[in-house]
Amino acid sequence: MLSPRSKHRMFEAGFRAVRATGADRWLAPAAQGLGVILTFHRVDPSPPDAFAPNRLLSITPDFLDATLTELDARGFDVIGLDEVPDRLSRRDYGPPFAVLTFDDGYRDNLLHARPVLARHRVPWTLFVTSDFADGRGRLWWVELERAIARLDRVRVVVGKRSVDLPARSPQEKALAFDALYRDLRAGSEERLLDGIAGHCREAGLNPGLVAGDLCLGWDELRDLAADPAVTIGAHTVSHPMLAKHPLASAAREIADGRARIEAELGRTVRHLSYPVGDPGSAGPREFALAQAQGFATAVTTRPGHLFAGHAGHLHALPRVSVNGCHQSEAALAGLLSGVPFLAWNRGRRLNVA
Repeated sequence: MLSPRSKHRMFEAGFRAVRATGADRWLAPAAQGLGVILTFHRVDPSPPDAFAPNRLLSITPDFLDATLTELDARGFDVIGLDEVPDRLSRRDYGPPFAVLTFDDGYRDNLLHARPVLARHRVPWTLFVTSDFADGRGRLWWVELERAIARLDRVRVVVGKRSVDLPARSPQEKALAFDALYRDLRAGSEERLLDGIAGHCREAGLNPGLVAGDLCLGWDELRDLAADPAVTIGAHTVSHPMLAKHPLASAAREIADGRARIEAELGRTVRHLSYPVGDPGSAGPREFALAQAQGFATAVTTRPGHLFAGHAGHLHALPRVSVNGCHQSEAALAGLLSGVPFLAWNRGRRLNVA
């Protein structure tokens, strides 16, 4: 299995090849469809540490600016999520469109993303996890990173036995993080949260405090909600991988997260982002829940551009992640062209199964 670093090198090489051959231009008419929903998480000007396994979730304000500049240069209309159903269903499609979405509700979205977005005068959507806004949620991926940063060894379960991995250098820490991440993601969410809490305590950290450090509180969210350029969407109560939970629990997570946001902000919430959003976290059952609860759209993290057929799958919309490990012109050109997804999705243009 390829290490994360090897995978990123392979992807970057692919982006460079697409750019060098001009495929991002001559294949774009067939690949990019009608539009694209872009996924962002953190926007932070600070350089990453040597050990930064979650750096894929963070881009700089300068790269956000470059993304918006490139969208304009390629003739994209930047629109809000409210407009997507109409743009997918109308016969006169017009120019390609882009939608900007930010998951989880990080404070740096207010501090560093908002000024860039305001300068470009574009609408954007912030998906809020209500527990994070309360300062009590589990951003477990950050907790795991912070724990391993403090530890010099990490115990990982391999089959029926446990193995102690060294975690002294940044390289060893990265390998340990990847091994733990894969092991814990493969099991139940309860095991994942308990396991990471144990590593936190071993490292002298209290699990459950990260949200207060990194995420917007309700007063800050009220400020954002008053901005007509900002759409507030729901991202559940506690950010679970919904498909791993019973139906009633998943339904409550979706409904209660939305209700809490509406009560705190006084705004109707019409759009949902599935936490994690891959096929193991959100599938047909979750898509049906979102539709039954009356959301106008719901977005996944399955990669791909939008096509006319997505008008019939508004609760299973794919997105394109703007990845912090690939903050290059070549990567941006490839993602906006849609060319990489011709191979990645193997002809499944809608990617909603």
